[in-house]
Amino acid sequence: MLLTAIGRTSGQERSVIIGYVEDGANLVALAMNGWDEGDPSWHLNLQADPDARVRLAGQPARHVRARQAGGEERERMWQMWLAVDPKLDAYAALRSTSTPVVILEPRDPPS
Repeated sequence: MLLTAIGRTSGQERSVIIGYVEDGANLVALAMNGWDEGDPSWHLNLQADPDARVRLAGQPARHVRARQAGGEERERMWQMWLAVDPKLDAYAALRSTSTPVVILEPRDPPS
């Protein structure tokens, strides 16, 4: 998906292509910097301003609000990602911190 968020320091739109899985109307992404330490810029931008826009191939753009999954919800989302990539746990073990699971929920467009 193409994710467009507002840069936390620039205030300008920043776009990035990231992988996702669908969970009903929500889109679920993993906030990883490859498998290196630290969060990717897009995740830091969403922490500063969770309202964003996404575009999936062949579909019109839609407005979303980001939040980080926790607890049982995070585990359920992680299992969805494991179905996509069974090696995910091994890759995630290369990081000293837990990989954030980001849920992008539909929202009304800005007025």
